[in-house]
Amino acid sequence: MALTYSAGSLVKARGREWVVLPESKPDLLVLRPLGGSDDDVAAVFPVFEMVEEARFAAPEPTDLGDQRAAGLLRTALRVGFRSGAGPFRSLAGIAVEPRAYQLVPLLMALRQKTVRMLISDDVGIGKTVESGLIASELLAQGEATGLAVLCSPALAEQWQQELRSKFGIDAELVLSSTVTRLERGLDLGQSLFDRYPHVIVSTDFIKSTRHRDDFVRHCPDLVIVDEAHTCVAADDTRTGTQNQLRYELLRRVAEDPDRHLLLVTATPHSGKESAFRNLLGLVKPELAAVDLESEAGRKLLAQHFVARKRADVRRYLTRADGLADDSLAERTAFPSDRYFKDETYKLSPEYRALLDDAIAYASERVEEADGRGRREARIAWWSAIALLRSLVSSPRAASQTLRTRSAAAVAASAEEADKLGAPLNSDAADSDSMEGMDVAPGAETAEDDTRSRLAELADRAAELEGPARDLKLKALIKHLKSLLADGYHPIVFCRYIPTAKYLAEQLANDPESKKRGPLGAKTVVKAVTGELSPQQRIDNIEALAAEAGEDAAARRVLIATDCLSEGVNLQHHFDSVIHYDLAWNPTRHDQREGRVDRYGQKRDEVRVITLYGDDNGIDGKVLEVLIKKHRQIKKDLGISVSVPDELSTGVTDAIVEWLLMRGREDDGALFGADAFKVSTAKLDSDWNSAAERETASRSRFAQRSIHPEEVAREVAAVREALGGTGEVETFIRESLGALGAVLRDAGETTSDFTAQVGGTPAGLRDALATAVGAEVIERDRPIPFRNDPAVARGEVALVRTDPVVGALASHVLNSALDTEADGARPARRCGVVTTDAVSTRTTLLLVRYRFHLTLPSRSGEKQLVAEDARLLAFEGSPKNAVWLSQERAAALLGATASENTDPHFGERMMKRVLDQLPETTGHLESYGDELAAELDASHRRVRQASGEIVRGLSVTAQKPADVLGAYLYLPANPAAASGVSA
Repeated sequence: MALTYSAGSLVKARGREWVVLPESKPDLLVLRPLGGSDDDVAAVFPVFEMVEEARFAAPEPTDLGDQRAAGLLRTALRVGFRSGAGPFRSLAGIAVEPRAYQLVPLLMALRQKTVRMLISDDVGIGKTVESGLIASELLAQGEATGLAVLCSPALAEQWQQELRSKFGIDAELVLSSTVTRLERGLDLGQSLFDRYPHVIVSTDFIKSTRHRDDFVRHCPDLVIVDEAHTCVAADDTRTGTQNQLRYELLRRVAEDPDRHLLLVTATPHSGKESAFRNLLGLVKPELAAVDLESEAGRKLLAQHFVARKRADVRRYLTRADGLADDSLAERTAFPSDRYFKDETYKLSPEYRALLDDAIAYASERVEEADGRGRREARIAWWSAIALLRSLVSSPRAASQTLRTRSAAAVAASAEEADKLGAPLNSDAADSDSMEGMDVAPGAETAEDDTRSRLAELADRAAELEGPARDLKLKALIKHLKSLLADGYHPIVFCRYIPTAKYLAEQLANDPESKKRGPLGAKTVVKAVTGELSPQQRIDNIEALAAEAGEDAAARRVLIATDCLSEGVNLQHHFDSVIHYDLAWNPTRHDQREGRVDRYGQKRDEVRVITLYGDDNGIDGKVLEVLIKKHRQIKKDLGISVSVPDELSTGVTDAIVEWLLMRGREDDGALFGADAFKVSTAKLDSDWNSAAERETASRSRFAQRSIHPEEVAREVAAVREALGGTGEVETFIRESLGALGAVLRDAGETTSDFTAQVGGTPAGLRDALATAVGAEVIERDRPIPFRNDPAVARGEVALVRTDPVVGALASHVLNSALDTEADGARPARRCGVVTTDAVSTRTTLLLVRYRFHLTLPSRSGEKQLVAEDARLLAFEGSPKNAVWLSQERAAALLGATASENTDPHFGERMMKRVLDQLPETTGHLESYGDELAAELDASHRRVRQASGEIVRGLSVTAQKPADVLGAYLYLPANPAAASGVSA
């Protein structure tokens, strides 16, 4: 008759030891390898395979290690944990170590039975990580069974990569380009949202009536909405059809009261109260109408809303946050500032003549169209703006615009002309999508009498290419050389695809023709535009970084359109921005700069250069009225406040209208014109009001539902169970050094280092190859190790969840447990150290505990087995042990040998301790019960806001505990040592 094994017990099968999981039945055992992860779970039928009870083998007294053995084994064990026993089930298994402030939204979420959150932290703080933490935790606890991320199609692949690489969540892309392939594999009547539990969905694809109804019917129970502000609009403004469709989709998704919903946006308020209220209404219907001036209203909102500036989290968990000391203080390395410099250029005589002729042509067309009806007037207006903006951008953009038909020319009405012309010619902050908006807009209106004149202007524009006649390009080269000389890697942002291609051609080296660009032989230049798919853009950027390589003299220059101004994070490869073309909405500048000015940027100062034409009649006014005003508000408030789109458009329309009526030479009088004064006064008034409302909003709705003390308590518990950065760095350095790697410090001002692992055991090299690439291992290239967890591809973060750290820990742990393993074995299960750190014989035990957890969830109770590793120490013999505090036990890891210990004497002493070790069983089990009680209290504390969430929760310790290591510390003083034989 087959034995029945309880959850958490150890069994031996298939030549290895396993932990029995709660899903097991009498005739089917579900097993996880001892020390393994959930990816290694297997099912075994005891009737057909030999399964026997396993007892954890005692350490062998002959296998002694040195003074580092205990610390290395402990860290290797803790790094290997993928099922922590604490209230955060997912933290042990994810490949990112969150900052302490990023745990705040998670703590808020775990206090809600149905999670409804609006996460509105500032740009670059890490909203993707914060929402990913909540998602992975809800999935790990069984509170959610599926996940849908709604986002722009341009960001879908980035979301997929983030979820897979950082949180181990494999999500399928549901885009217009993938849906046909996905639907081919469905059963009759099956929805793809039933087939694929985790999906990343294009908001623009799924909002259509055809797809929306299927999504709403089969929607997963957890939904994340990225850039949620684009899905609502103010009640008092004309809302685009796209916004209405998105809002209707989200409204129906939010109607299910049991669905978890995370709304993510850095700009929740945008200065319009009704839009903010509509957003809050999606989170919780009563928030749409609650009095937020009242204490009760603010308390209700505080449970669901988090919005913090960088200044709020740059230094966190300090005395300034109300803590007793700075022992848990965390500094996040955001760039301290942006250095702004506005640089001007003048038009060459030939370019000036072309611009004047183009203004004259556009003026004639607009004036003539005014007398032919409103439709014709609007078509002419958008054609004029397209012509002027492309001429100010570059000769290439101007030439293409002059030869391309205006998008508005096919309009049947004035309203349709605005709908077609505005997206291509203005820079609204809430544009439905950046996709396709960087093409040359077109100025030709298909009237035969104008075509020859446009063609002549186009030919003249084409002749102006090159720095001799295009002085804007000449100025760019000058400023790029200055940035490159100072060691910067800049991004140059353009408005149009033809301009980006033109700049890349002018600046890049061409190996085929042996043409050398103006920026030097070691400068790599590439362009990324909307002509490429989102994934191709990322691939091209990575190719640019790889081509530049690690050569300190090599420089990278990326030429990009605004297809990269949202979502794509570029801080690892670039550290400065040049605005080659001014955007007509300053929010777009902030978005561009935010691609590099964010967490993970190694530069303390990000440089921003804005190029503007001194005499083109447009740039100077846009810079003065819009860009500088936006900068000043951000400097004063510490946050970006969007300019209302209709007001920004009003100002730029006034500039263009003045230019068409009066010409470029009379632009100095513009600021005195009555119409311009009215539009700018209205802009200033409304913008200042928006800024004041945003300031009040940030103050009123500052995150106060979770006190820093609560965060500090949980951070301390997590670090106690899983270890911190300092422990991991010590483990990496000592383990790699003992295994034959060559380590080199990166410099005096940093604790970063590199390691060449060509001399390490073959098994370790094979494991590392999957994490850093086979070529790095085969060629024995240095692997960079960074203390900053925000690392670039090919670098290793000194955190326990990095794949390289995990591979090394697994190798160290396995070699410690296998006394016959080949090669060096840095960690051992026993050790005898003679040291000045003790005055009497002291024994340190490394004990692994297993806990059986019953966690209630909305879908019923979930049974789990989790692990923890603890250090326990006692003085004297095991039979008469005097147990030490946890602090004193941990301090023994730092004890160093003051003299050598005779190996034979050490073996005899170790054998004596191990023979008497059963005497400690009672204390070890009692301590396990204490840990179980602490864990039970921790789970209840984190979920304290909902009694339903904790009803039925229990934590019990599995017995007996496993003694993985025993280490004997002998006093160096001979007099004290004489009592050792007791």
